[in-house]
Amino acid sequence: MRTSLATLNTIDRSAFVALLGGIFEHSPWVAEAAFAQRPFASRDALHAAMVAAVDAASHERRLALLRAHPQLARPGALTSASAAEQGSKGLDRLEGDEAAVFDALNTAYAARFGFPFIIAVRGQRDRTAIMAAMSERVRRGVDEEHAAALAEVAKIARFRLEDAIADES
Repeated sequence: MRTSLATLNTIDRSAFVALLGGIFEHSPWVAEAAFAQRPFASRDALHAAMVAAVDAASHERRLALLRAHPQLARPGALTSASAAEQGSKGLDRLEGDEAAVFDALNTAYAARFGFPFIIAVRGQRDRTAIMAAMSERVRRGVDEEHAAALAEVAKIARFRLEDAIADES
């Protein structure tokens, strides 16, 4: 059920964090930090405040945010949002060679960067596009990929906010 922006602007801190704490994967501190920016004129303003909270965080905290994301196309416990996002592209139903390629890319990526590959799955055409992005991004430099992963986290958050908050602006 979607919450109105008007309601979001009037609820207390604990309700705000309870509602938005999962927008950034397992990182309720982002919602906690954004709370002080209320009232939000739009869903975009809310998103901007949340992204600004991430940008203002320490490198270690941003790295922890990246590490809180699940690996793509791997079995394991997923939040309902992550399960729906991955399932929408069939990443939960890979077989044979395709599963092996995703597994190898996940392993290489995590070994190189120290966090899982992150992409806004909902913004991708299909699994082939996701695999191509993984293949390209695993060759990037650490700083470049860290920034790219945070940009993808922001895209994921935007999609999740669109699902959770009705924008009345």
